[in-house]
Amino acid sequence: MIDPRLHAPAVARNRDAILEVLRGILPTRGLVLEIGSGSGEHAAHFAAALPRLTFQPSDIDLNARASIDAWAARRRLQNVHAAVALDAARPPRPVCWADAILCIDMLHVAPWAATEGLFYQAYDLLQPGGALYLYGPLLREGVETARSNLAFDARLRAQNPEWGLRDLAAITAAARANDFSAPAIVEMPGDKLSVTFRRI
Repeated sequence: MIDPRLHAPAVARNRDAILEVLRGILPTRGLVLEIGSGSGEHAAHFAAALPRLTFQPSDIDLNARASIDAWAARRRLQNVHAAVALDAARPPRPVCWADAILCIDMLHVAPWAATEGLFYQAYDLLQPGGALYLYGPLLREGVETARSNLAFDARLRAQNPEWGLRDLAAITAAARANDFSAPAIVEMPGDKLSVTFRRI
């Protein structure tokens, strides 16, 4: 039988650093929606470490959803729901509410409409004070971009003109337009950022 699990090498490098940030922003109990769960390795890692939370992974890709479910099954995680199909850029969505939302390493491999849709949908899903957490490489005005991130951005845009590193100021504007707070920023290893917005 073919193992449907996918492997993202970056997960092993960043999952513990992300988890440390999440411990400070996630509620102690409740439902955490992950948008763009990819291989599912992050969801499995966080669910194992935070057993009082329930995780709802999602991805637009069928193979990713199979991988997500396989990782949860392999680790026998009871607090991970079956992965659902969710396109941040296009409602309808299969989830009606969430106590927090995670979006890790997705914005730069999706069209800008996905970033706008993420905040639009998150406003409806979250209660006031609910966290929307983003992680990934971002551009910041007045902060020199690492050469590795510039090269990554060039590769992404060559692959798909709608992809590429997003500017934090533009993301913040999209957040503000949907009644989210100013971002709380944490510098992460590998020239990445953790950025948390709160629904107002």
